[in-house]
Amino acid sequence: MSRLTSKLRLIFGDVSLRRRILFALGFLALTRLFALIPIPGIDVGRLQSLFAGSEFLNLLNIFSGGGLSNLSIVMLGVGPYITASIIMQLMTVMSPKLKAVYQEEGEAGRRRFAQYSRLLTMPLALIQGYAFIKLLQNQAVLPPLSFGALAVDLMVIIAGSMLLVWIGELITEFGIGNGMSLIIFAGIVAQLPGTLYQLVFTFDPSQLPVYALGLVVSLIVIFGVVVVTEAERPIPITYARQIRGGGRAQGGISTYLPLRVNQAGVIPIIFALSILLFPRMIFQFLSQSKFPSVSGASNFALDILANNWFYTSAYFILVVLFTYFYTAVTFDPDHISENLQKSGAFIPGVRPGHSTADYISRVLTRLTLVGALFLGAIAVLPLIFRSLTGIQALAIGGTALLIVVSVVIDLIKKIDAQVSAREY
Repeated sequence: MSRLTSKLRLIFGDVSLRRRILFALGFLALTRLFALIPIPGIDVGRLQSLFAGSEFLNLLNIFSGGGLSNLSIVMLGVGPYITASIIMQLMTVMSPKLKAVYQEEGEAGRRRFAQYSRLLTMPLALIQGYAFIKLLQNQAVLPPLSFGALAVDLMVIIAGSMLLVWIGELITEFGIGNGMSLIIFAGIVAQLPGTLYQLVFTFDPSQLPVYALGLVVSLIVIFGVVVVTEAERPIPITYARQIRGGGRAQGGISTYLPLRVNQAGVIPIIFALSILLFPRMIFQFLSQSKFPSVSGASNFALDILANNWFYTSAYFILVVLFTYFYTAVTFDPDHISENLQKSGAFIPGVRPGHSTADYISRVLTRLTLVGALFLGAIAVLPLIFRSLTGIQALAIGGTALLIVVSVVIDLIKKIDAQVSAREY
């Protein structure tokens, strides 16, 4: 306790670090204020019933920072920017020029890459905002809108999303931690009081063993998230000794290359949600068709997608597949092997070049299997638990827990780095 107190005293005693923390907290509070301002003409009762019956929309609400649940002016959150960033990273596979910008041009290249992501965010926000408005109109949550009213709502939604992107980048630059992650984190934490109130309000003493089991499973999930987030497989690296001018010997240092068990983070879950979202939206539109064959086929597809066990299985499989896919896109063993060879480093017992790339690839494939199964289990655990218990208010929140724990670990590391730099 005394060590924690001294650490907090050191953190808030430093003027620069305290200013960064207060800057981040102030802008996060501002984002929560924006999330309370709804777009006009909402049927609140139908909106609440729609979210109560849709686990899918509740998961999307997580990534919107909680703004989607009341159709606020920031209802899309930073989702369009995250999607744009994912698309840009996927484009590096197909475009060697983009790959060179992202990997080889350093900080200037990363700034250009981020600018491309911002430009792509606006059309994505337009498409997602229009799709959500039409979906909610079909559910009678929103009334029919004239072209002018629809255009105004879309401009407000796009502006709200871009505003959150700007605030997130300000927090990253002038605050502490990753701004985009902190905005999502704040949205999740802001929903906890409502979830606890619902849990207490619907408390059934006969279900006490189920609640106890839920608490135990929640603690196990938190422990598992921390362990897997921090777990890594070190590959030993040795730098060859080199004789420089004057007979000085350099090199001969042994270090290691850390390969994380969960290289992809929560990105595969976002991928899987996107893949499950668009077919449902398309079938929702087609179900209103005047052609009986089209509307009948769409309603049949919607019934299949609404089946909880089908949805859970598809969700798990997509998360596993996208974990492998995203890891392959963002981690290039050939590039790592080439850099090691250029710097005079090698893995003991493995020949440089192609053999090194194959060795790293084999190790990464095995690690990714563990990470993919873990992410898939975390993603579907709340769905399975709620199906078995029938308690909708009892949320283990696997995806939300994964995000919260990852953000907290990253934030603690960055604060410790700032404190250590000031101590030295």
